[in-house]
Amino acid sequence: MIKTSWLTALSLAVGLGIAAGEAAQAQSWPQRPITFVVPFPAGGGTDAFARPIAAQLEQQLGQRIIIDNRGGAGGTVGASAAAKMAPDGYAFFVGAAHHAIAPALYPKLDYNIETDFIPIGVIAQPPQVIVVHPGKVKATTLAELIDFAKKNPDKLNYASAGNGTTHHLAGELFKLQTKTGITHVPYRGAGPALQDLVAGQVDMMFDGLGSSAPQIQSGALRGIAVAAATRSDAIPDVPTAKEAGLDGYEVATWYALWAPKNTPPEIVARMRAEVEKALKAPMIAEAWKKNGSVIPTIYGPDFAKFVTAEVARWGKVVNDANVRLD
Repeated sequence: MIKTSWLTALSLAVGLGIAAGEAAQAQSWPQRPITFVVPFPAGGGTDAFARPIAAQLEQQLGQRIIIDNRGGAGGTVGASAAAKMAPDGYAFFVGAAHHAIAPALYPKLDYNIETDFIPIGVIAQPPQVIVVHPGKVKATTLAELIDFAKKNPDKLNYASAGNGTTHHLAGELFKLQTKTGITHVPYRGAGPALQDLVAGQVDMMFDGLGSSAPQIQSGALRGIAVAAATRSDAIPDVPTAKEAGLDGYEVATWYALWAPKNTPPEIVARMRAEVEKALKAPMIAEAWKKNGSVIPTIYGPDFAKFVTAEVARWGKVVNDANVRLD
């Protein structure tokens, strides 16, 4: 019979104690408000999905979730701040597809989206839509818009949420595929950009459905084409780019939740489970449908692989389109 040494027994006891402590910490968490860093101003696409899911998570967790909007530099200012926050389970980052583009455009970033954050999960995946101000742009179809742009080089301008965002690259891809010239006007977030578009300060935008669908539904903006394989239930009368004659023009965005590196794994696991539960809630299903988004099911390791693939994909787009910061 093999006798267990007192040292082995002690190590086993300590290990069991730590495991029990971690389990207890996950069960007792959270004990105070949680902060979600949103790296764009209020009113944009990221905000449109961050706030409803935060409200649902508040109900599930029994603690307030504070939305901390920190816009600037295509979402990289907020991402940098979030990467440096204490990894105590009370700070999370709500990023977007823009953060998979940033590495190709900002070579001196002081954070790494793949190594400085722990992936929780994708929370929304709405397609992009080409929208114009109905009073400034007479075109009602994609063919008319392209024709006008070709006959009037650089007369049209398009707003974006900032340099290096999906709004920006969607515009650059549009220019490449249609061989047109349209002036880029970067803003500090989709919210301010959309406000100026609705006010008629700019002509058009390549925006996510999360923020543009309500404006199209109200008539404040005119939807020209959805950059997806199928039409959106949120704006069923707006054709896809392919249907409108621009085959191959598909740009979708996505929004996701991360935790700062070194956040306790048991808290990360708990938040993943809570997010998955939240995305099944009727309130979220209704809000996502209205905003033109599918309910994603990309979590943890699968989300990490997804981000790596997106970084490679958008890096190629940046190089192929020769995109440079304005």
